[in-house]
Amino acid sequence: MNATASSNEAVSTRIFRALMAVFCIAVLLFLITPVIAVIPLSFNAEPYLTYPLAGVSLRWYATVFTSDNWLHALKSSLIVATATTLIATPLGTFAAFGLMQLGSRTRRIVTGLLLLPLAVPAVVVALALYISFSRVGLANSYAGLIIAHTALATPFVVVTVSATLASFDYTLLRAAASLGSGPIRTFRRVVLPLIRPGVISGGLFAFITSWDDVIIALFIAGPQQRTLPRQMFSGLREQLDPSIMVVATLMIAVSVVLALLVFVAKRKSPA
Repeated sequence: MNATASSNEAVSTRIFRALMAVFCIAVLLFLITPVIAVIPLSFNAEPYLTYPLAGVSLRWYATVFTSDNWLHALKSSLIVATATTLIATPLGTFAAFGLMQLGSRTRRIVTGLLLLPLAVPAVVVALALYISFSRVGLANSYAGLIIAHTALATPFVVVTVSATLASFDYTLLRAAASLGSGPIRTFRRVVLPLIRPGVISGGLFAFITSWDDVIIALFIAGPQQRTLPRQMFSGLREQLDPSIMVVATLMIAVSVVLALLVFVAKRKSPA
């Protein structure tokens, strides 16, 4: 009797796992199929975005890499995303470390405020920033776009680093202080090496956030600060051809590589 019950339970478990696996695969295909569908269109020999492909060609890749508009947009995206990462990463790291020093109730309140940009619709944030930046001369400038992206990216760094700090042993801070180490030296020599995977993950998230943004760029950036997403948006309205799919493919590739780096960094973080 017990053997029969155990056998039935084992069969039910296998069926449940199989159904969950099928469900997960179906959800995965639902999410990635539209993204994957973009890639073959970048190799279309004809200037149409249709299936089946008329032929395979690299002509649109050559068009992108010889176009002043696309190269300028790539340069702007790299400048803004790199600067955003360099600013948002230390800001978010120090904010996360400061949050852990607060009481639980105060920490929850402050954390909610820090994460507010993630809860508010991006178009509302962009409009508010545009109105504010227009008054101080930061609209249509790299500085304004970098500040706006930093405000959008810093919460991701706070969340990532906070998750790493949740498993941090704070007795190490007291031990370092008892040995005469100052706060800055303690943070640099004790805290930072232990939370480095979380900091790296947060920095990569900051880069991806800036790299992929189009809404804030539409409001804040001027003609000289056109990023790749904004240039793509303009191209969709002005001249729709496979060169846009080339840029989309390249952006997907960059995002995938960065996501893999985040995964590797998280695997190296302390349990």
